[in-house]
Amino acid sequence: MTSPRQRIGSPATRLLRATAPLLVGATLVAGPAHAFDQAQTSEIETIVRNYLIEHPEVLLESLQALEAKRTAEAKAGQGETIAELRDRLVSSPDGTVAGNPEGDVTLVEFFDYNCGYCRRAASDLQVLLESDPKLRVVYKEIPVLGPPSEAAARVSLAFREAKPDAYPAFQKTLLGSRAQVDEARALEVAAELGVPESTLRPLMGGTAVAAALNESAELATALGINGTPSYVIGDELVPGAVGADALAQKIASVRACGSATCPPAAD
Repeated sequence: MTSPRQRIGSPATRLLRATAPLLVGATLVAGPAHAFDQAQTSEIETIVRNYLIEHPEVLLESLQALEAKRTAEAKAGQGETIAELRDRLVSSPDGTVAGNPEGDVTLVEFFDYNCGYCRRAASDLQVLLESDPKLRVVYKEIPVLGPPSEAAARVSLAFREAKPDAYPAFQKTLLGSRAQVDEARALEVAAELGVPESTLRPLMGGTAVAAALNESAELATALGINGTPSYVIGDELVPGAVGADALAQKIASVRACGSATCPPAAD
C-alpha cells in the first residue's frame, strides 16, 4: 500500500500490556490488595517473577492471544460497517462498474492513479475479470497522493461522464503510466481518446464529479482506509496489492460460504 498502517507502541510496551492481566490474575488469586502485608506482597511478587522466568513462553502466548482477540474484534466491527455501507459500496452510481453487471460477487477497489501498487495491481484485476465471467468490479477513485492525483481524478471522472464506454481504455492508459499522472497527462490521454479539454473542463467542476469524489472519501474514512489499493470483498476489507490469487481465493470463499474467510471445516 502507498500509505501503510503503522503499529503503535514498541514490542516491549505491547508485551507489558499483554502480560498485565496475568500479573493481576496472580494477585487476585492470593486475595484483595488491602489484605496483604509487606511480606505477603513481596512473596507474591517473587512467585510471579519466578514463574515468568521459568515459563517465558507464557509472555508470548499472552501477547499472541491479545493480538488475536484485537484482530477478531476489529474484523467483526469492520464487517458490520461494510454491511451498513453495502448499497453505497456496490450499487451507487458514483462508482464505475466493470465485468459482469449482474455478477454474483462484487469486488470494490479504491485506487489512486499515482499509486505504484495500484498500477501493479491493475493486471491482477484484469486477470480476474478475464478468468471469472461472474465477477463484478466497482472502481472507486480516491486521490490520496496529493493535488496531482486529485486533478487527475477529476479529469477521469469527467471523462467517464462524457464518454463512459471509453473509460476502461482511459483508466488502463493512466494506470500504465510510469511517470506522475497529473491534470495535463490526464487531459492528454482524454484527447487521444476523442474527448477534448473544452468538453471536460465544465464537467470537472460539476456536481457529478464532486459527488463521486466525496462519496469515495466518506466510504474510505468509514472503513478506515488509509492507503491504496484497498479492496472490499464480501464482508472484508483487504488492504494492499495482495495479488490475483489471494483475491480469487476471497471471491471463491464468498461464493462458498457468504464470507471472504470461511470457517474451518469441522473434523
